[in-house]
Parts: sequence; C-alpha cells; structure tokens
Amino acid sequence: MTIIVTGGAGFIGTNFVLNRLNKFDEKVIVVDKLTYAGNEKNFINVEDNKNFHFIKCDITNNRMIKEILNTYHPRGLINFAAETHVDNSIKSPDRFVQSNIIGTYTLLKEIKIFYETSSSTDRKNFRFLNISTDEVFGSLNENDKNSTEDSSYKPNSPYSASKAGADHLVRAFHQTYKIPVITTNCSNNYGPFQNKEKLIPTIIKNAMNWKSLPIYGDGKNIRDWIYVLDHCSALDKILEKGEIGETYNIGGNLEMTNIEIVKIICKKLDEVLPHKNGSYSSLISFVEDRLGHDKKYALNCTKLIKKLKWSPVVLFEDGILKTIEWYINNNK
Repeated sequence: MTIIVTGGAGFIGTNFVLNRLNKFDEKVIVVDKLTYAGNEKNFINVEDNKNFHFIKCDITNNRMIKEILNTYHPRGLINFAAETHVDNSIKSPDRFVQSNIIGTYTLLKEIKIFYETSSSTDRKNFRFLNISTDEVFGSLNENDKNSTEDSSYKPNSPYSASKAGADHLVRAFHQTYKIPVITTNCSNNYGPFQNKEKLIPTIIKNAMNWKSLPIYGDGKNIRDWIYVLDHCSALDKILEKGEIGETYNIGGNLEMTNIEIVKIICKKLDEVLPHKNGSYSSLISFVEDRLGHDKKYALNCTKLIKKLKWSPVVLFEDGILKTIEWYINNNK
C-alpha cells in the first residue's frame, strides 16, 4: 500500500511523513517543489528507509502529477502543499493563487482521471485529504462561539481566500464527480521543523540570538494552538476512519493571545537557556500591526472528538518545551 504526501517537505508535512514512517509499514511518496519553506534535509534520517521516496515536483505540473499517480497507484493523497504565510500573501498574492488554488485544481483534475480509470477496489480504498486552515472562517469577536464545520467562510487575507477557494474546488469535485475527498481545517500548529517566519520560531530564534522579539499591535490577537504531532494523529484517524465528503475541524482546545505565548516562551528559555543579560522578556517589543489582522480564530472540534474518538494529548507546557529544545539543538 502507498500514500502520496504533497508538500511533504514543509513543516506539518515533514512531521506527518516522519510520524507515518515510524508508526506504519506503508510506502510514503513525498512530493514537494522545495520552495524556501520545504527542506529535503528534513528526511536525512529516513533516506534509506525502504518505505520512503522523495520526488521534486510542483503540484501545478499536470504531466508529473499524472505520472506519479499512475506509477504508484496510491490508496490516498494528502495535500499539504501551500503558500501559508499571511504577511507574504499581503505582499505577493499571485503566488498564493497559483499554489493554493491552481495547484489544488491540478491535483483534483489528475486525481479525477486516475480515479475514474482505476479498478473498483482501488476506487473503494482511495481518499484525497485536503489540508486547510481555520482562517477560512474569518475573524471572531472575543465572545463569539467557536467556528464549526458549518460556519460560513469569511476569509480576510489573500492567504485565507486562496485556501477557501481550494476548499470550494475540493467540495465541487466531490459533489459533481464523486471524487472521494475529505477536508480538514486546523488551528495554529507549533513544533519542530517550522519555518522561522512564523511567530513561535521567530520568537525562539530571535531570543537565542538576543534580538528584539516583535509582536504585532497590542499582542492580544487570539489563536487556538495545537502541537503538530497531535494534528498528525488526527489526520491518521481521518485517513482511516473519516467519512467521504465530510469536513473535520482539528484544534488543540488552547486559546491564547500572542503576548501570552511569547511570555511563556521567554520563561521557558530563562529556565533551559539562561542568558547573561537577564530575562528574555526584556526583548519584547510591539510593532505596527499587520494589515487586516484578524482578532481571533478558534475551532469547535466536537464532530471529530465524538465521531472519530480523537482528542489532543500534548499539553502546551510539554509541547513548547519540546519545540524550544528542538530549535536549540538545530540552531543553524
């Protein structure tokens, strides 16, 4: 049996692939075009694993995607491939439309052909997992109820709009062509291998180099956080037990403001890597807020918890310590 993981050399994709190789005896084909956010070196410890194979490929490349599907006949394709940084989407939205919308459309188009020409057994087993984000639901006010799978889409950035567009295409290909798809919307991930442009890696790496710790606005924007391996465990469950055509919210049930996150990181670093200049919290600085900065994202994950018997298990105190230790050990 084989699964294909597109965007597998990025942050969440890498963790998903390494976790799968560790837990299951199944071939994993990683497909990634290796932008600045993807790193083939993430797989240096599994290069000789008989179940691992890497292919450099852009998901907008119809010919190569067709060839990969016809060569490996996967039972599932999990698509992590996406441009994800909101700041970058504000500066250069073209890349986000190309990767997130056109890329997803290319996958769907080639999957449709592959699926329709496969055997009945292969069709029965095949799944396409579309990995999306809580940002498609837009910003919540502090006292609003958390977003459910049935909440309206109200994206506010080019990034979230491009992911919303991809989600709509995935739904349409299921409704129109009966392609077996499942969409997941996840909250903010943290953990090893995350690119330095994101909040938690930025704070950790800047602190380790005794640089300013920049926080947008007043730091009171709220996000729900989940340790990346909890996200991966949810995806494992959904890949095996999820219902075709459904969407599932995946969250950590941990809503915190950005300033709270930064202060916790500073406190942990004070304990594990004390600095001669004093507490890392002295480096905190507030900078001009991001354009269209959403106030709050938070997910209601009742559907996943009740129907598939999943829940996050990593406490933030433990997860953030593991994350800090990983960046200390991989400070390059």
